[in-house]
Amino acid sequence: MVDRGRLLADRTDLRPRDRDHLRALIADWTLVADLAFADLVLWVPTWNQTGFTAVAQIRPATGPTSVPEDAVGRFVAKGRRSELDRAYASGVIVRQQSEAKKKQTAYEAIPVSFQGRVIAVIARHAASRDVHRGALEEAYLRSADDLFDMISEGQFPLPEGLSTTDAPPRVGDGLLRLDQTGTVTVASPNALSAFHRLGLAADLVGTNLTATATRLSRTPGPIDEAVALVAGGRSPGSAQVENEEATVTLRSIPLRRESDYLGALVLVRDVTDLRRQEKALLTKDSTIREIHHRVKNNLQTVAALLRLQARRIDEPAGRAALAEAVRRVGAIAVVHETLSQQEGEDADFDEVADRVIALTRELAIETEVSRTGSAGLLPADVVTPLAMVIAELLSNAVQHGVSDSATNRMVTLSLERTDRRLTVEVADNGNGLPADFDPNSSSGLGLKIVKTLVTEELSGAVTWEPRRPAGTRVVVDVLLP
Repeated sequence: MVDRGRLLADRTDLRPRDRDHLRALIADWTLVADLAFADLVLWVPTWNQTGFTAVAQIRPATGPTSVPEDAVGRFVAKGRRSELDRAYASGVIVRQQSEAKKKQTAYEAIPVSFQGRVIAVIARHAASRDVHRGALEEAYLRSADDLFDMISEGQFPLPEGLSTTDAPPRVGDGLLRLDQTGTVTVASPNALSAFHRLGLAADLVGTNLTATATRLSRTPGPIDEAVALVAGGRSPGSAQVENEEATVTLRSIPLRRESDYLGALVLVRDVTDLRRQEKALLTKDSTIREIHHRVKNNLQTVAALLRLQARRIDEPAGRAALAEAVRRVGAIAVVHETLSQQEGEDADFDEVADRVIALTRELAIETEVSRTGSAGLLPADVVTPLAMVIAELLSNAVQHGVSDSATNRMVTLSLERTDRRLTVEVADNGNGLPADFDPNSSSGLGLKIVKTLVTEELSGAVTWEPRRPAGTRVVVDVLLP
């Protein structure tokens, strides 16, 4: 694929603001191609003025293409296409038309003006069409001619203007044409259907669009002023008309010739189903967060009951076992609490890790527990088992991996993420592993929990290594989905 930006930079001597204007034109010329039922090719003069290079091409969605080959990157020497030369030199649209057997083929060269200079030329290739056109098709072509005139005068593309919607309409979604007073003179079937869905019982043609749109918009609160401005046609931009029945977006393109206001094009799109899907997703996300919140509350209740039970047990081993259960339940509760406060299905694991560290500090106040590195956002099905693994490793480090003779008792959690791989390291400065330590034959519950979660839930690997000059280093390596 040819890099459009590289073509503009390498083959022309256009100023940066000229290139920005062309990029803005390209971003909006689907509208022009669809109205013109034509393929458009943007030609820019080469840096040495020996010809033109095609830097962009668009095909219409409203009809067949007449330029099936890819023209981007092609060079045309000066004199090979006289229409391009004449349009660029004169700043006037050059039109050629020929008729044969009631068919009409049109080729036009439209100069692109910016700040009083011609900086490029658009070649308009219209497919052969019947001479006898319908009223709607004629309105489309007339609107395209108006936009081409604005391009040649440097008045299109328009400034960004108002925008209160992220779903801009297209020509095929629906089109209205307004006169200078804001009265609808042309309404495509799709545009009329969209307004009928809003509750309009009559025809749109002959009505004032501002009055109609504001009357149909029955959202709670004050009327959106953008609706009136956009529907009036004099302000470029987008707005949304919404009521209990439907949601429709409007985009206004004022039409001007020199200093005269001709009216406006208003593109219409029925986004009712799209908005309902968005609302359904928001409702789903809210429901999921509420579930996580309730699960967290229930787990905290379970932890509180276990603490009460531990206080009634005289046996030290029993109290210790219940304390371990409280810690493990607390680690799971931390995950659900984090998920209940964040959007989407991913969770910020750094926040989860910090909360698990806070739980660990309660076990050994005199031990410094810290984190380095970052894991970022992780899927919920990874966060829960990984949080439990970290909780077990940190608990083991502060309880068994710290030397009583050490002046500074330290446990460090390190997170390192590269692409789809996450490495978790828990290191302490204690006495190190026992001489006969074997992770495969150890009967410790915490060790079994770690190995099971890492290998079966996370499809990863875990290793225990001695740390120099003293201590233990546990490394968990996980391949993320």
